[in-house]
Amino acid sequence: MSTSTTDSTTDTPLGTAGSTLITGIATLVTNDHHLPGTSPDDPLGLLRDAAVVIEGDRIAWVGTESQAPATDSRLRAGGRTLLPGFVDSHSHLLFGGDRTEEFGARMSGRPYTAGGIRTTVEATRATSGERLAAGLERHVEEALHQGTTTLETKSGYGLTVEDELRALRIAEEHVDETTFLGAHVVPPEYAADPDGYVDLVTGPMLAACAPHARWVDVFCERGAFDGDQARAVLTAGIARGLTPRVHAGQLGPGPGVRLAVELGAASADHCTHLTGADVDALAGSRTVATLLPGCEFSTRSPYPDARRLLAAGVTVALATDCNPGSSYTSSMPFCVAVAVREMGMTPDEAVWAATAGGAAALRRIDIGRITPGARADLVLLDAPSHVHLAYRPGVPLVAAVWQRGARVR
Repeated sequence: MSTSTTDSTTDTPLGTAGSTLITGIATLVTNDHHLPGTSPDDPLGLLRDAAVVIEGDRIAWVGTESQAPATDSRLRAGGRTLLPGFVDSHSHLLFGGDRTEEFGARMSGRPYTAGGIRTTVEATRATSGERLAAGLERHVEEALHQGTTTLETKSGYGLTVEDELRALRIAEEHVDETTFLGAHVVPPEYAADPDGYVDLVTGPMLAACAPHARWVDVFCERGAFDGDQARAVLTAGIARGLTPRVHAGQLGPGPGVRLAVELGAASADHCTHLTGADVDALAGSRTVATLLPGCEFSTRSPYPDARRLLAAGVTVALATDCNPGSSYTSSMPFCVAVAVREMGMTPDEAVWAATAGGAAALRRIDIGRITPGARADLVLLDAPSHVHLAYRPGVPLVAAVWQRGARVR
């Protein structure tokens, strides 16, 4: 910084290298209602006529423009909105092939089932590692340009020890969070012996994959894995040091949500079909309900009732579920708009769920917020308010993106 300044939030002197002040922010979404000038009743922690200082890869100062410190450089937002980078806590970005024909058939009236996953498994096994990496890089870049600065992605389209390991090794080079999903579906070669496949997943496959993942996941659903099989997979993953998350309640009610809560899963994802007991379990837990509106949009399925979950006090996240079969979108702004239009969320709730909610689903406190000490992941919208994400669906509002303090768009 060009002059010595004190951070009014922490009373810690700001550093001197590479600091940038962003001013002219009409609306700043901080997701921190403890900051001076924000309302304790506003979970978005909105600030008007605000300014932000980035130093290195972190947020160094947040406040009103009139109190902004001097910095090495300055950037004017021009009366636009600044919000945290989107946190996409559920995606499947490592795959080969294409399922356009399946989508076209489904739009012609054929209902979606999980069987299409096996089509992608076959294609992924036949795709080189170089092509898988190139596809992942393309999807990561696509998401970044739409404001997603943190991505979780899963294995699950290899379903052999070698293919699952290959997927996670590629993924850990390109995304923040990697999940072992060997229990996606039972592959064709184990169709007559699903319990034998569970033994493979919980044994040699997990042993090979655990060092390359933070999370273990299972598709607990009819046509995939039942409650006992899902429990075996998740408890084996926990024993290897992985934290569980669960695909639960997508195609119908089942044991997935309550199993997730029982085992302390970070999230139960989909949550389209919930019983009262499921909602009560989530409300009394740390498990986040991650809703995936792109999936319902792409499969013409009923949308989850976000209002019911929020009214019960459940923490809700939004994610894309980007995958080649049931939700081929990488756009978090699209998911925000659909959640508002179809799932009973307010614009404020949807934006929080797509940022701080996703961070909660990943058990991260360094992302999803604009507050001193947080990672400097920022999105500038060409709009005066975050509400425009739902108000103007489909319009490319993302004007600039910072990831770890570096402007990447």
